[in-house]
Amino acid sequence: MEVSIGDALKEFLKKSKLKNGVQAMQVKEAWEKIMGKTIANYTDKIEIINTTLFISTNIAPLKNELIYQKTKIIERVNEALGEKVIKEVVIR
Repeated sequence: MEVSIGDALKEFLKKSKLKNGVQAMQVKEAWEKIMGKTIANYTDKIEIINTTLFISTNIAPLKNELIYQKTKIIERVNEALGEKVIKEVVIR
């Protein structure tokens, strides 16, 4: 049975602890497209731990805006990743 390198890599990542790190990188790369340039500029850190997306910012009004948009963030990030990875968003 032949398997493409892409499919083999996806399968490896599915079983690997690297998956969250790779997905976090994908989210970081797409963050500006997902949330817009202004929000992206003031976001300090993005991490994925298990099924939770952690977003860090020091801008209080932005924290409030992100908290208000949690559901939309989950939908957009999962769409960008091509699978339902994120179930929760924590703003800090």
